[in-house]
Amino acid sequence: MNVSEAFGEFQKTVNVDIEKVREARVRRDLFKKAFVPEDEIVEVIPSGSLARGTHKDPIHDVDVILVFDGDARPGWGEPGASAAEALDHTRERVHQLLGTSEGTSAQVVRLARWRNHAVKCFLDDPDDPAAFTVDAMPALRREDKLLVPEALSEDWILCDPESLIAEVAEKHGEWNKFAGSVRMLKWWAADQNIKIKSLVMEVLALRFLPTEGSQAAAIKDFFVAASYFIEGGGEVTDPAGLCGPIQADLDYSKFPDRLESARDYAVRAVMAQSSNDAAYAIRQWGEVFGDAFPQPPVSGDLAIGAALSITPRPVKDTPQG
Repeated sequence: MNVSEAFGEFQKTVNVDIEKVREARVRRDLFKKAFVPEDEIVEVIPSGSLARGTHKDPIHDVDVILVFDGDARPGWGEPGASAAEALDHTRERVHQLLGTSEGTSAQVVRLARWRNHAVKCFLDDPDDPAAFTVDAMPALRREDKLLVPEALSEDWILCDPESLIAEVAEKHGEWNKFAGSVRMLKWWAADQNIKIKSLVMEVLALRFLPTEGSQAAAIKDFFVAASYFIEGGGEVTDPAGLCGPIQADLDYSKFPDRLESARDYAVRAVMAQSSNDAAYAIRQWGEVFGDAFPQPPVSGDLAIGAALSITPRPVKDTPQG
């Protein structure tokens, strides 16, 4: 097994089974079918990682944006009670159109309750930790952006999820391994012992993941660039420049250590590969991605691996200042 083959096998592990992807799209599209005919709806936009093609296994939720006609909903978009009103109205319409007891379009939603920006709709048992949900977010069109409710602040905020979808599509058009590599980076993030939102890794990838060369070399370059950026005080923010930090509670005292450890192993891996020691390279990639990464046959020139050895930077639990 060479490094490229190992990455190919790992990609199969990271990717969601195509039948599950199709099922997720079908369940999401039930909302489009239900809401598009509504007079007050201007458009229904698929959003989130499934729409961008950067979803990793498993898929527990999908996102849709329900763009309402502002003339049909006077008062929406203004600070105050209209944010909660929009979420309440969306929840009521979900029950009427898609509720299991009374849905006129389909009877699939067991429970709908609103959160800060969207209504979380449970299509599975709400008590199941892995229950599949559709997050339906009401919005108003403001030129080429969207105005969405924020219950906590009792206000509406501008966002631009469509630009993120377009940017990922452009990157994937430049390099057909881009979306798959983002899924690998999300897998890596989920395996760390600090909470790192998937969107943090996706936004970092848009900035630092090259769109050329081998997957191994590109991911190594990503970890090198991202680690220096975060260690240097960089913060991951909305690429549209509208919503500020992607994850306000991300532990930036620990995140650099995780990135730097991955960087060191990735550098060793690429050096070993250039020295024709695929077995050692694959083992180093296993240190980055964990046990799910394929293991090499019991072979390889361990002397080369020893010569390339770089003592990994120790991971520290540093208290926040």
